[in-house]
Amino acid sequence: MSLALTIGVLTAGGVYLLLDRTFLRLVLGFVVLSHAVNLVLFAAGGADRRVEPLGSNLDPGAVSDALPQAFVLTAIVIAFSITVYMLVLAITGEESESEEETS
Repeated sequence: MSLALTIGVLTAGGVYLLLDRTFLRLVLGFVVLSHAVNLVLFAAGGADRRVEPLGSNLDPGAVSDALPQAFVLTAIVIAFSITVYMLVLAITGEESESEEETS
């Protein structure tokens, strides 16, 4: 239940920040929303109700699926790279706006 509430709060906060007009809040909203998606993917694997993926018992009903964990790891890397790219766009956008104002 607490995981679902956390996902809901992160999603609501991320959407709220995405709807703002400033670019920094847009980037922060994307980061918060990506954390919510990571929690959804991690919860989909059922890691809280199953044992480790490479345990001694290889019963598919008891062993957790490692694929959602790999998806979360991939999503973290992709979100980090997109965040860095968006921050670079924010910095270069501010520089080009200041150059236009001085001209």
